Amino acid sequence: MITLLLADDQALVRGAMAALLGMEKDLQVVADVGAGDEVLEAVRRTRPDVAVLDIEMPGLDGIAATEQLTREVPGTRVLIVTTFGRPGYLRRAMEAGARGFVVKDTPSHELAEAVRTVAKGGRVVDPSLATDVVIGGPNPLTEREQEVLRYALEGHSAPVIAANVHLSPGTVRNHISSAIGKTGMGTKVEAARRAQDLGWL
Repeated sequence: MITLLLADDQALVRGAMAALLGMEKDLQVVADVGAGDEVLEAVRRTRPDVAVLDIEMPGLDGIAATEQLTREVPGTRVLIVTTFGRPGYLRRAMEAGARGFVVKDTPSHELAEAVRTVAKGGRVVDPSLATDVVIGGPNPLTEREQEVLRYALEGHSAPVIAANVHLSPGTVRNHISSAIGKTGMGTKVEAARRAQDLGWL
């Protein structure tokens, strides 16, 4: 029997996945949570073979939760199942230690097979996203550029961003200018949105 933890902030989605996967004779859902910062404690308590995580959740996102699990409970393997099929998310998830990455419109029998593969130590990646990652290359943004763009996404001005990241306004403007160039956008907000769409933030 392969035991599972499900983590998704939408109770309806969590319930549907639990019902679909629970119909498989060799799969058993032993825990489900609605926030990323609840994952580690639930995994420690139930010790599932596979943690099936969404990306966008309150508390910790699925990628941060994956990093935490990989470090703290390496015996539980992670399968990301998300609506957000972005190449940057795939790359970041795999770098964080996820063994699989599929989108939520995957047919239920394929999702069950993905769980089995991950449980055995294999890897499962949505083929079209894998192609996009190879073509798209790595995230070109530096950590500072990512940090600045996250604040820009919230609509903050360069002086406010500078105060938050402990840099001078001029340095922040340089990071913004570089990020705008790398994303091919015209403004810092457009650059931040584009970077988010690509999974770079």
